[in-house]
Amino acid sequence: MSQELIQRMSAVKLEMEELISHQDLEPKKQRLSELLAQSAAPDLWDDREHAQSLMKKVNDLQSEINDWENLEKHVHDTIELLELADESLEAELENDVSTLEALMEKKSFEVLLSGKYDSGNAILAIHAGAGGTEAHDWASMLQRMYLRWAESHKFAADIVDFTPGEEAGTKSITITISGKYAYGYLKSEKGTHRLVRLSPFDSAHRRHTSFVMVEVLPEAVDDEDIQIPAEDIRIDVFKSSGAGGQNVQKNSTAVRLLHIPTGIIVTCQNERSQTQNRENAMKVLKSRLLEIRHMEHEKEIGELRGDYVKAEWGSQIRSYVLHPYQMVKDHRTEYETGNAQAVLDGEIDGFIEAYLKYLKS
Repeated sequence: MSQELIQRMSAVKLEMEELISHQDLEPKKQRLSELLAQSAAPDLWDDREHAQSLMKKVNDLQSEINDWENLEKHVHDTIELLELADESLEAELENDVSTLEALMEKKSFEVLLSGKYDSGNAILAIHAGAGGTEAHDWASMLQRMYLRWAESHKFAADIVDFTPGEEAGTKSITITISGKYAYGYLKSEKGTHRLVRLSPFDSAHRRHTSFVMVEVLPEAVDDEDIQIPAEDIRIDVFKSSGAGGQNVQKNSTAVRLLHIPTGIIVTCQNERSQTQNRENAMKVLKSRLLEIRHMEHEKEIGELRGDYVKAEWGSQIRSYVLHPYQMVKDHRTEYETGNAQAVLDGEIDGFIEAYLKYLKS
């Protein structure tokens, strides 16, 4: 058997052992045992929501542990075959080694997604800045970019609220992105996105600069202890409306929540049921309150360290230039590409990976 294959597998084994050493698998196995014991309770399904949440935790934890154990077994089995096999199996083992190398690269990237909420769902909100139709069109371009990215990664994307621009495009939109690591990937997108281009809405075809704010929140989970007393919420219902003020629903199914202590307003109108819209609105409200809690904590820690910087509208994270040249550049990581159209078509993985590495550096 070739020495090159043996050396490549040795490198894979070392990388695997390094990654597994940081996974805390034994405490996770103990936690899984505790959850399995809870799931065996005879009255578990008396509270359906709690039961579903518990079983999701069990399945996620079991899947994670199995993934690492299966990877470890695959690596050890391949090493044993390399040591025993003759040259007739070299082509087959070459494929095995290449597969494991690709898998290790994927696992190494997933390890970057080790934040508390990284493995969960995300709530993505896009808000057009000042500039009327030009900004609304830019918001709709970003809306398309993120929906195409989600589709390419097989994430479920559900629009829970949408306000169209007065003439074209999107004034604001809220989307839930569901799938493993959705928040971990998309947290890189939070901030102000700047577009420079020749305006298709300007008869003189002059260059315009537009701004859009992208908000990314982790979906609040049941055990987050986000308590919202009923007296802290004002609920209004109204008819869902589309572009031009046309009523999409004859009945009042859209829901607007006002969280009185913070002044946060959440609207949801894309479901046909008032109950569904209310549930979605509560989900978004809990996630926004969770974000406030984390921002206050980060501010407190940052002020103690002396490095807290307030996040403000003017500090764009990324520029998309379509004229006089084509370039998309992230101002935090310095990652850039000249293929702006590919980025607008949803190819943003390079920016996401660069940001995750930047966070770890």
